[in-house]
Amino acid sequence: QVQVVESGGGLVQAGGSLRLSCEASGFILSIKTMGWFRQAPGKERQFVAGVKGDGDSTYYADFVKGRFTISRDNNKNTVYLQMNSLKPEDTAVYYCARSTITVRIPSLANEYDYWGQGAQVTVSS
Repeated sequence: QVQVVESGGGLVQAGGSLRLSCEASGFILSIKTMGWFRQAPGKERQFVAGVKGDGDSTYYADFVKGRFTISRDNNKNTVYLQMNSLKPEDTAVYYCARSTITVRIPSLANEYDYWGQGAQVTVSS
């Protein structure tokens, strides 16, 4: 019943923009912290950004600050990741996940319990 599904991945040139969407179902999205992670081949999965249930509190990894924006539309049961000024090193599979924590935005993968299938983002130079 609980599902999260990413969409919007693709190929973009360095400096370009892309928006990922994460549609959630099976739970009350407005009370759950949601996060985006990414994983490149041979690399550990790393936290990218998170947003609390009310949409007002956000947290970003240093390497995306000023370039990426996380947001959510609880009426549409959707979380977004707007990615601007993309760099080749942003190339990875991006995952949307639901957190077990509601009072803060965790950055550890083990504090998220449901994950999407991943969306490939490739940035060319």
